[in-house]
Amino acid sequence: MKMLKRQVLAVLGLGLGLCPSVAPAEVESGDPIRITTHDWSGQVVSATLMGKVLEKAGYNVEYVQADYLAQFAGLKTGDLHLAMEIWATTGQEALDEAVASGGVVNLGETGMGAKEEWWYPAYMEEQCPGLPDWTALQDCADVFATPETAPRGRYLGGPVTWGGFDEERVEALDLDFEVVHAGTDAALFAELQSAYERKAPIILWLYSPHWAPVKYEGKFIEFPAYEPECYTDPAWGSNPDMAYDCGKPTGPIWKAAWSGMEGKWPGAVAIIRDFSISNEAMGDMVYKVDIEGMEIGAVVDEWLAANEAVWSGWLD
Repeated sequence: MKMLKRQVLAVLGLGLGLCPSVAPAEVESGDPIRITTHDWSGQVVSATLMGKVLEKAGYNVEYVQADYLAQFAGLKTGDLHLAMEIWATTGQEALDEAVASGGVVNLGETGMGAKEEWWYPAYMEEQCPGLPDWTALQDCADVFATPETAPRGRYLGGPVTWGGFDEERVEALDLDFEVVHAGTDAALFAELQSAYERKAPIILWLYSPHWAPVKYEGKFIEFPAYEPECYTDPAWGSNPDMAYDCGKPTGPIWKAAWSGMEGKWPGAVAIIRDFSISNEAMGDMVYKVDIEGMEIGAVVDEWLAANEAVWSGWLD
């Protein structure tokens, strides 16, 4: 694959410090590579970063808004081409199915490790002794109640499109909670910030890489450790009749693409395979977008300018 990229770049005449883009006619195809974007800042940062690097290699790029899980239909048919963040925590089953269909290929890890789970601020431990053990929630759900959910506790989940099986988890573990989904990523974290400043009760979906687990003092709930059988075999775990009686999996964040990309844009696929970024670098960029109010394009441009030695290695 390295040799393939060298051949493509030799044709393009690219090198460090040269023009950031070349006419699309000079690459394998001038058709746009359609990269999906979703409803959380970090994913749009990843997509934009990958897109800008591909543009530096002369490729034509188009961004297409798509639902996180529903996007696989478009990836299978080639209507969409590249998804930059498939989280093992919530998207592994969909990715595996799409790869098995033959329409999608897994292009490897992004370099980021995923964690998504219920999270609470540290000050809640005084009102709910026993946290972060999940069994403490069985005795203090009312502490997390709101006027809309009382006497049941409220768990603030992510947007419905993220998946995650939280309703199933609540039922399987017999938790007296109602799952209420935030409409957007921004709404989720705005509510966290408001509650944290007032030291108000809250328990919600939090994920990493992200700035929030660094900025706010708190902990992830410790559910029974995930094993694949938990999601597929009701007999597994504490509830013999229901699946999802465990926490969410952890694992890599993957890159996935339409299987036809390797034939149509082989040089681009080689570049995408080499894309790698750390949780820390991504968290820093998302902080600049969400908290400092910078435009995503400006944040990505700043990272590219400061890390040319990193991304130029993806082009070698």
